Amino acid sequence: MNVFKPTILALSVLASASAFAQVNVSIDATKPGPVINKNVYGQFAEHLGTGIYEGLWVGPDSKIPNTRGWRNDVVGALKELKVPLVRWPGGCFADEYHWRDGIGPRNKRPVKVNTHWGGVAEDNAVGTHEFFDLVDILGTEAYVNGNLGSGTPQEMAEWLEYMTSDTKSTLAEQRRKNGRKEPFKVAFFGIGNEAWGCGGNMKPEYYAQLYNHYATFLKTPPNARPKIVASGGNDNDTKWTDVLSRDAARGTDGISFHYYTLPTGNWDKKGAAIGFPESEWFSTMRQTLRMDELIRNNLAVLDKNDPKKKIGFYVDEWGTWYDVEPGTNPGFLFQRNTLRDAVVAALNFNIFHAHAERVRMTNIAQMVNVLQAMIITDKEKMLLTPTYHAYKMYIPFQDATSLPTAVNNDVAYSSDNQSIPGISASSARGKDGKVWVALVNTNPHQASDVNIDLKGQAALGATGQVLTAEAMDAHNTFEQPQAIKPAPYSVKAVNGKLTLKVPAKSVVVVSVDA
Repeated sequence: MNVFKPTILALSVLASASAFAQVNVSIDATKPGPVINKNVYGQFAEHLGTGIYEGLWVGPDSKIPNTRGWRNDVVGALKELKVPLVRWPGGCFADEYHWRDGIGPRNKRPVKVNTHWGGVAEDNAVGTHEFFDLVDILGTEAYVNGNLGSGTPQEMAEWLEYMTSDTKSTLAEQRRKNGRKEPFKVAFFGIGNEAWGCGGNMKPEYYAQLYNHYATFLKTPPNARPKIVASGGNDNDTKWTDVLSRDAARGTDGISFHYYTLPTGNWDKKGAAIGFPESEWFSTMRQTLRMDELIRNNLAVLDKNDPKKKIGFYVDEWGTWYDVEPGTNPGFLFQRNTLRDAVVAALNFNIFHAHAERVRMTNIAQMVNVLQAMIITDKEKMLLTPTYHAYKMYIPFQDATSLPTAVNNDVAYSSDNQSIPGISASSARGKDGKVWVALVNTNPHQASDVNIDLKGQAALGATGQVLTAEAMDAHNTFEQPQAIKPAPYSVKAVNGKLTLKVPAKSVVVVSVDA
C-alpha cells in the first residue's frame, strides 16, 4: 500500500498524470563502490552582491540577531544542511583580494572597490578571522582561495603562514595579537581561480609554471598542510586538466573545474529564472546533464596522466545561471530559485555520485543570495529555496558508500526532436547502514512507476521525502516562504516487489526498509 502524503499541490500533480511510465532501476547492494565524499556537498561564499554582506554578515552591532556578526537565522539554516565545506573569498574576487586588508581592527581596515562585482565599496569587514568564525560556528571545513592574479608568491606564502603557523614567527604572533591563539585549520587551499579568464587570461602552460612557482613557497607545519588545488578548466576544455596533471602535478591534490547551466547556452541572453517556457525547462535539463560527459572527458585525461588516481577532480563552481532579476544590480547576480533549480541540483548530485572515485569535492555557486542560492534574505527576512531543500534531502549521501545503479527501460523526455533521460537514479549505503535511493524525474508532465530491483537485500518498503509542485517555476517568496517544500513519502512492497511512484518534475529520496 502506498502512503504518499505530499501537499495538495503535489497530489494534484499525481492525479493529473494520465498514465505512469514504467521504469526499472537495478541496485546491487552486494558490490560497494567508492565512498561519496561529503565535500561533494560543499558550498561557496564569494564577496559578491549580498552573498556575504547582509546575506550572512551583519556585524556584531546589528539589530538582526547574530553571533560574532554572522546572522543566526541563516547560520542556523545552514547548520541543518550539515555543510561540510565552504569556499572563500572567491571566485573572481579572490584574485584581487589582499589578505592583509582584512585583519586587525575593522574600523581601521582599508576600503576598496569591488571591481569584479558591481563596483561597490568593500570595507573588508569580513576577513580571515571573521571567515574562520563562520567556519567554527557552522562546524565545517575551510577552502581558501589564494590571490595569484594580482598577488605575489610572498603574499600567498605569508597568508598561509599567518593562518597555520604554530611557531613564534612574527606572522604567527600577529595572528595571536589579532585574537586567534591557535592556528586556523585550512583544509583546502587554491592557487588562483579561473586563470583562463578573470584570474589572469592565461594559457594552461603559463599557469602551470606560475602554479609550480607559487606552490614551492607554500609552507606549513607538517600536520597542518592543506590539500592544494590547481585552478583548472571549464566547459568543453580538457586541455587544462591535461597540462596541469602532467606539468603541475607535484603536491597537487586536486584540479578544479567550472561548469554553469545556462538554459539557452548563450551568455548574452541566458534565460529567465521564472516565467520561462517549457522549452527552457527542457534545455536547462539537457544542459545540466552535459555535466556527466564533461566529467567523463576530464577523467579520461586524468586516468592517462595519473593512473594511481592521486589527483581529485573538484567541480568547485557549478549551478544554474540565468539573467539577473530585473531591477537589481547586474553585478550582484541575484536570481529567483525554483523547482527547476532543485531538479538541476539533484541531477548533478546523481552525476557526482557516479564519479565518486575522482569527484571528491564540489561547490555550488553560491550559498546565499547569489546565483543558485540555498537561502535568500532581504534585510531581516530570510527564506529557504527549493535548492536548499534538495541539499537537505540528500544529506544521507554524505560519506555514504555508492552502489552500482542502472536505469533500464527508461522513458525519454522529448522536446523539439531532442530527448533526454526521463529518470535519473543514484543509490548508496549510508553511514546509518541503510540503502538510500534518489530518483529524479525530468519530465514536467509524465509521472513514472519506478520498479526497484535490489540485489542482496530484502525490501519491505521505502520511506523518505518528495519535492514537487504544480508549476515548473514554483518558488518561495517572503509572503509565502513555504510554497514549495518536501513532503513525506512512503511505500510498501507488494509481493516482494518495490515500486516507487515518482511524480512529474520531482525529486524523491528514500531509505529502503528491510
